[in-house]
Amino acid sequence: MAAARTPYLLGHAEIADLFGVARQTSQKWRVDGTLAKPDVVASGNPYWLLDTVLRLDGHAGRQATAQRLDQYRSSIRRGCRIEDPAALPTIVGIKEVAQLLGVDQQTVSRWRNRKQLVEADVVLSRSPLWLLDTIEADARERDRAISPNELERLRSGEQAPQKPRGRKPATHRPAKKVVPPARSFTASERDEAISFVSQMLSEGHSVIIRPTR
Repeated sequence: MAAARTPYLLGHAEIADLFGVARQTSQKWRVDGTLAKPDVVASGNPYWLLDTVLRLDGHAGRQATAQRLDQYRSSIRRGCRIEDPAALPTIVGIKEVAQLLGVDQQTVSRWRNRKQLVEADVVLSRSPLWLLDTIEADARERDRAISPNELERLRSGEQAPQKPRGRKPATHRPAKKVVPPARSFTASERDEAISFVSQMLSEGHSVIIRPTR
């Protein structure tokens, strides 16, 4: 049987290389909406089809040169072009493989390091990705159990939520209370002194009374 083709997908690192910018710039494009919604989310990481990314080419000084485009295409083993996200095969990362096989992610990583798991179809932004069919075939060959529920969920196109990126939203902190200046009262100002002390206590301040002559 002929080997399956891998869609031309890009993570932030590949997008940065394609346009000759820093990876943080690609991430900024995602945050400000310049870069469209990810076509694939695997193990919480976003990936885009090549055609989606190339829509940025030629706008606001962004340029994907022919040389960088050729370098990218040559880096994808058995790569193929897919224009419509709906035509994408199911792509999984380590998290989804672990759920499918009923093990933890560390076990999947260990299997991969020991060559006890089929080689990733592609590695993007340093993260391994597989076609779901690749993992399913490998599991059956190694007689590993597959969760029917997880298989159905993945084939239905359900994606894990994307990992949060950037700074955490600022939380509201109440303004610090200004400590009022100390006051002195005479014996004839008893009522004013009582009123002042009551007000300070109601505002959460502590009060120290020092008698003087």
